[in-house]
Amino acid sequence: MNIKLLQSFYSGFEINEPAGNNAFSYGQRQNKSIWVPPLIPGALTDVTQGDKIVFSEIEDGVEKNRNGLKNFVYLSYHHKNIFIFDNHNHAFFFWMTGYLQDKINPGLPLVHIDQHSDMREPPIYPGFSLDKKTDVSDIFNYTNYTLNVGSFIQPALRLGLFSEVQIIDSSTTFTRDMPARFVLDIDMDIFSEEMAYIDETLKRDKIRRYIKAAEFITIATSPYFMNQKKAVSLIRKFFTRD
Repeated sequence: MNIKLLQSFYSGFEINEPAGNNAFSYGQRQNKSIWVPPLIPGALTDVTQGDKIVFSEIEDGVEKNRNGLKNFVYLSYHHKNIFIFDNHNHAFFFWMTGYLQDKINPGLPLVHIDQHSDMREPPIYPGFSLDKKTDVSDIFNYTNYTLNVGSFIQPALRLGLFSEVQIIDSSTTFTRDMPARFVLDIDMDIFSEEMAYIDETLKRDKIRRYIKAAEFITIATSPYFMNQKKAVSLIRKFFTRD
């Protein structure tokens, strides 16, 4: 991957307008800005908690401001391209740039492991197409200022980047056979308290198998739904044996 190109976009920036993930309860919140961390090439030890607000929302009349990661991290693991970030909509940018750099073959299924389906319709679909001449800045702007944590999969399907999405969100779906070839997308909120009814060892072991088999991997730490300290700890366990 040409990580320097991606870093030129993900250099660390604030979103101050009511757009993308910053649109949630914008008019009612005291906090009006969210941070998007810079992308770095690194190792698992570089996946650490940050101290800046990356997601704000009002729930039951209470403003909840959540910190995410210090950095987004790119890993090359057994010749696999892996991107680890906090809010899940950023997966769209890394999928599309993976396609542009010939790291994702269009038409593969997406295996989506998540507490939520993330299958909401975006307010608008992309003005660009699945074309190697697509401008990366258009993808970046669409990812950060149109998409949010629940609406990033439908545009990828509409563009033809993936043939289908297979959602893994239950004990039953965790026992499915893996496709022969696929892109893997993991949201760490599959390990949230609400999902504790699924055996943690089953989830961890199956995710390890998916990681070994996948052709391209995105992992979101999901700050609003998941304790970030636990998310970071579990991610490291995916790549080591207990």
